[in-house]
Amino acid sequence: MRKITIKGVDDDYKDLALNYVDKEQQPNNWLNLQFYYLFSKNGKKNIGEPPAILDSSLVEYSRLQMEKFLQNKGYLKAKVKDSIHIKKKKAELIFTAEQGPMFHVRNYKDSIGDSRVRSLYEGYKAKAHVKPGSRFDRDSLAYDRDELYTVMKRNGYYDFYRQYISYDYDSTYNNSVVDVKMIIDNPAGKKEHPIYKINNTLITIARSTGRTTGQADTLQVDTQFRFVDYSGRFKPRTVTDYVFQKKGELYNIDRQQLTTARLSELNVFRNVPNPTYTKLADSSNRLDTRIDIIPLKRMNDRIEGEFLFSSGRYGYNIGNTFTNRNMFKQAAILQLKINWSVLFDNGSNSASRGSIENQDFKVGLSLSYPRLILPFRAPILGKYGVPHTTFASNYQLFYQKGLVKRQSFVNSITYDFFETPDKRHTITPLFIEFSRGTIDPTAYRLLLSQNRFSYIYLIGRTILTSGSQYTYQLNANKLNWLTDFLYFRGSLDVGGNAFSLLSHVFNTKPDSTGRRTLFGYNYAQYAKTEVDLRLYRSFSHERQFIFRINPGVGIPYGNSDELIFEKNFYAGGANDIRAWLPRTLGPGQFNRASYGSNAIADTLRSQLRYIDQVGEVKIVGNAEYRYLLANNFFGSKLKGAFFMDFGNVWRLKKQEESPNGEFRLGNLWNSTAIGIGTGLRFDLQFFVFRFDIGLKFKDPQFSGSDQWVLLKHGDELFRTGDFKRAYKEANKTGVDTDGNILGDGYSFMQLNFGVGLPF
Repeated sequence: MRKITIKGVDDDYKDLALNYVDKEQQPNNWLNLQFYYLFSKNGKKNIGEPPAILDSSLVEYSRLQMEKFLQNKGYLKAKVKDSIHIKKKKAELIFTAEQGPMFHVRNYKDSIGDSRVRSLYEGYKAKAHVKPGSRFDRDSLAYDRDELYTVMKRNGYYDFYRQYISYDYDSTYNNSVVDVKMIIDNPAGKKEHPIYKINNTLITIARSTGRTTGQADTLQVDTQFRFVDYSGRFKPRTVTDYVFQKKGELYNIDRQQLTTARLSELNVFRNVPNPTYTKLADSSNRLDTRIDIIPLKRMNDRIEGEFLFSSGRYGYNIGNTFTNRNMFKQAAILQLKINWSVLFDNGSNSASRGSIENQDFKVGLSLSYPRLILPFRAPILGKYGVPHTTFASNYQLFYQKGLVKRQSFVNSITYDFFETPDKRHTITPLFIEFSRGTIDPTAYRLLLSQNRFSYIYLIGRTILTSGSQYTYQLNANKLNWLTDFLYFRGSLDVGGNAFSLLSHVFNTKPDSTGRRTLFGYNYAQYAKTEVDLRLYRSFSHERQFIFRINPGVGIPYGNSDELIFEKNFYAGGANDIRAWLPRTLGPGQFNRASYGSNAIADTLRSQLRYIDQVGEVKIVGNAEYRYLLANNFFGSKLKGAFFMDFGNVWRLKKQEESPNGEFRLGNLWNSTAIGIGTGLRFDLQFFVFRFDIGLKFKDPQFSGSDQWVLLKHGDELFRTGDFKRAYKEANKTGVDTDGNILGDGYSFMQLNFGVGLPF
């Protein structure tokens, strides 16, 4: 099978009609077929797709299905013929339709014996898909029946079935019209449908093995809930807070499903089936509810590691995460995370081969409760998602050889909750951060001699910071959907105001630089905001286009002349501008060759790597087109992408140590970087493994036409020529004992490996 042609079908339905051709008769994706030929031997390996073989019985079945589809869409007299064209053992199927006239609904009547059911139907009727004047569409009738069924299940009709709803229609007229009658029958022998209310609820928690043996913790919580816990690990409130069917309320299928969803989201239960109901033997139309739950194992430990290689440096990253899923019997999740990253120099960037260039050690402890813990009574905001209160403490030690050892300690409390399924709020009312930097004595003397006071202050100061943060997200739940939507994430971070108030109230003494202190330490004041706005557009065959704009600005004020190091923006990386490594772009048109060409300049370039390319202003944008390559590639979906990334970071005002690095509207284009590239995504359903190749297209560190590096110097993409030699000489970090130039050469291409989509 090589081609399918459909004739005589309206354009609105042509793509849909194609779906009614049997899957085994549809042409293969070319790449899927090549993978099959390449990797499969006699069809024994399940890689790619075997060729679709012509089967006349399936062709006839497809013809009938397509004909039925057109009739269901209102073309009641539609007929479909098929023909097969074969050339060189390659077949083309041709389906030719004679649609006939489109039938419309003339009269729409109903027959409903139950007055309460009729009132519910009257409330739904305005939203019905089929009504007088509409196209006669059997699929829409089926949709209306399902919606009416759901309306009934939301209003106490536990015993209501779809079979009670039926349609009679008469299309024997000659003017392409149909009269429709909708019928809702009563149960056999009854004058009306019974309405049920919720009575008692039994909650049973098994052991993690699934067994319900041995002694159980049993408690009658209130007049509704009876709690039986064979695991002995849960308090009743852990479950009862998220049971949304309360005693005396009408049965509601939405609340039944909501209960199952929220209990599953607690992430402490392995199996949460839908609640089951038992009718009481009397005539009160009440339902007893039973919820049977199997918990996950309480403790879990995960070790992760990766090997890093970039621009002549290599290293590793090792992490361990310990999780206790049920602290204090309240489904509170305790996590202890430890991570250690080390980056070595392979000898091309310094004179000491194999030495540690930098290392980063992090340890974090967090405790997350599945509710809002407040000094006053708060409602259970679980209708659209489980809310959380998280207490966290994090310690970080960063070391860069020959420059600085910097430590930070952060404590915070954070609340997150959903306003609707699409709207999420995250509030950190208080965080307190203490950070201390110790500069290498030799580096300190060098920076001091070169009047690099801002770098001394940026990385060497000891500072106390407190503040609040707020983040709002829209449509984060749709990020993995193939549909059209707008994603928004906005954050605001304000720090130092409470400390400023306290220092003024207690009239604390300023330090030697004139800045106020609290508890003997200088404190920072700043405001920082960032926006991530994305437009998602999806097309057939799992194709998608995404445009993203990500601006941000941080402003120091009051007790601070500049942002603390951790609050600055940087550009580059696997989720940013992919043709550049993190912290190797900008600010603005800053070129590290501006340090000069003497030994001191070489040392500064070596020591300030990753430090001198940050800014208070950020504008990053991305455009990416994603498409399906193969449905089965070693058990995963293989997808491709083409992308263009653009943007940079800038200094808020002119800085002597970052020439041409300040933000100016008149110089925005000249200081904007552009990268282009392509990538592969291996979709394993549970996660996506990503490989991207980014190419520098426009590099703002150069001037004029030299910025268009790929066009002007693309011949040096895979070789070293005059451009690369001149760049390495201008940006060298020293010379080794053999006279070889040390430092990073110019790289046109950057490889990015990652888990998950870039955005």
